[in-house]
Amino acid sequence: MEKEKIIFSGAQPTGSLTLGNYIGAIQNWKALEMDYQCLYSIVDLHSLTIRHNPEEFNNTCLSFLVQYLACGLDPEKNIIFFQSNVPQHAELSWILNCFTYLGELNRMTQFKEKSEKNKDNINAGLFTYPALQAADILLYQTNIVPVGEDQKQHLELTRDIALRFNSAYGETFTVPEHYIPKVGAKIMSLQEPDKKMSKSDENTNGTIFLMDSEDDIVKKIKRAVTDTENKVIYSDNQAGIKNLITIYSTLGNYSIKEVEAMFEDKGYGALKKQLAELLVESLKPFKIKYEEYMNNLDYVTTVYKRGAQRATEMAEETMKDVRNKLGLIAK
Repeated sequence: MEKEKIIFSGAQPTGSLTLGNYIGAIQNWKALEMDYQCLYSIVDLHSLTIRHNPEEFNNTCLSFLVQYLACGLDPEKNIIFFQSNVPQHAELSWILNCFTYLGELNRMTQFKEKSEKNKDNINAGLFTYPALQAADILLYQTNIVPVGEDQKQHLELTRDIALRFNSAYGETFTVPEHYIPKVGAKIMSLQEPDKKMSKSDENTNGTIFLMDSEDDIVKKIKRAVTDTENKVIYSDNQAGIKNLITIYSTLGNYSIKEVEAMFEDKGYGALKKQLAELLVESLKPFKIKYEEYMNNLDYVTTVYKRGAQRATEMAEETMKDVRNKLGLIAK
């Protein structure tokens, strides 16, 4: 019997998941759980490169994990856990730092971008971040990593580190492949439709957050960038409208052609009004579930503790092999 393939995905805890996360990632994750062993980690250690209020950070981490559950990720079919609850992440990260070259880290575009934004706190963790990211992935013998275009460079480095270690010490790590979902992969900013919708966008009007109020959702859709043609057509020449049609078709389970036909001769106002209504209705089940979980934190605690236990068992298998290959004294 063929061994079940493993998928790993890590996300830093921020205030709220976005509509882009929901459509482009999490909806696809739910489809993957039938065929793969999926691990989804809240990578809280990565967040320590930026100074924060500990109490607020603790609450944010918990809320972020609850949002995963409210989106429908099944903790029985998936391993959902906090990165800091599995100490092997930090252990393997140091080891992989010793197999990562300075030149490789210097080429990381994300380090350059983050350094520009945090000039008063350019710390070593920000620089060696990719080694921890590689550890996150390689620790579980991951076969597939769902990544956007912005993370492909980091995954390539992870593959290089794995091959380098394997070459030196024999087959130890699975060399992961990247996975980009075919459908709904890219939801663009409502204000800059040439850019991907992002939770870190400084202009919050460009992003629909799952935790947004109904009023905020309506306002953001009303303000969404369009053009002067006033024709609801799925075209690269009408990037703003193309994005709104993509959201409508995905959430409403319509084809692009069906959405175009629905709004033929109706104009942008009608599309925006109905899209806002569809969004509000589509996110209601998420918000109800979110409140239910937040009112049952004992259950949530069992989810992430059980997730960490399962992840630790898998991680320790890899670490035993790594320690042995390196000649470290067994515990």
